[in-house]
Amino acid sequence: MSTFDDAVTAAVIGHMNGDHAADNLAIVRAFAERGATAARMTGLDTQAGEWVATVDGTERSVRIPWLGPVTDRASIRTEVVALYREACARLGAEPGGH
Repeated sequence: MSTFDDAVTAAVIGHMNGDHAADNLAIVRAFAERGATAARMTGLDTQAGEWVATVDGTERSVRIPWLGPVTDRASIRTEVVALYREACARLGAEPGGH
């Protein structure tokens, strides 16, 4: 498992939690915890993203593998968008603009 520079990780997590809270929830519901009522990104590496999901009032950590390769900051964005779009497809929801 390869990790990214702390600044890159913090920037991605900050952006996802600040600007894409609903996307986090869709990803977690579609890939890990269908009953989640809240989700926030907590980490990532080249293999997967990590979120904390709130299910029945309890927080649970979930790790969701990327759908394609992640090797740099640009590919993180590509794969988060891919997860979100696939999440919308699985949930029967229309994706928002990204």
